[in-house]
Amino acid sequence: MGKTTINTNYHSIIIIEPDKRSGKACIRGLRITVDDILDCFAAGMTEQDVLNDYDYLTQDDIRACFAHAADRERHTRVISG
Repeated sequence: MGKTTINTNYHSIIIIEPDKRSGKACIRGLRITVDDILDCFAAGMTEQDVLNDYDYLTQDDIRACFAHAADRERHTRVISG
């Protein structure tokens, strides 16, 4: 099975501003963070549930959250000492 390519061009959607939400990654400069969206999915919400609750978000916003989280996970390192 081949490796799935994820669109990692989320940099225009996921923005980090030091003065907004303590510098957490936010969607399009709004006050909703990537973690907020991931928490929704972890709580069992569907994509449609999230889009209904946050009617100003798009499918691309949600995909950008997952792409950002995947990149963040790929760059996490464990250092044992």
